[in-house]
Amino acid sequence: MRIRPVSIPRARGFTLVEVLVALLIVALGLAALMTTIGSAADTSGYLRDKTIADWIAMDRIVEVRLSLQSLAESADKGELRYANRDWHYDTRYYNTSIPSMRRIVVRVWAGKSKAKGSPLAEAIGFTGADVAPPGSSNAVDWQFGSLPATSGPLSTGTGAASSAPILNAQPAPIAPPGAAPPGGTP
Repeated sequence: MRIRPVSIPRARGFTLVEVLVALLIVALGLAALMTTIGSAADTSGYLRDKTIADWIAMDRIVEVRLSLQSLAESADKGELRYANRDWHYDTRYYNTSIPSMRRIVVRVWAGKSKAKGSPLAEAIGFTGADVAPPGSSNAVDWQFGSLPATSGPLSTGTGAASSAPILNAQPAPIAPPGAAPPGGTP
């Protein structure tokens, strides 16, 4: 009887080329992941800055409305430190078709006033005397666009109180198609 030599199974493993291909795939995946994370961080920073700039713009409109001194003729600029950063704003004043009202436009940039570029935020507001008594828009019949009868004059836009009562108007019923509108003929 003859003894056969026992063959030892050869150990199998990855070749150098297979390892290099696997490393290349992992490196590409990690690069894409880092790009995505970096983009998310940039977006988060931009949104934070834009939110703060919006707050500053709205605060500036409130400052102008609450100011007891007269408004600047056409514009004013300023700098401030907010949220551990420097900011600057440009406030412009425009006349409107209502003589007692002015439109306020505030633009806000990050950095000192020498910084240029597109503003991070822009807010628009209005200031001036009222043109109607408070709550008078509730008295409008929005269904047909008519005003209910009032007793007395409305505000003249001077900020004076009106002697017109604020009516508790109810909306008019809607007529079915083809029917006469309430209170009138078709």
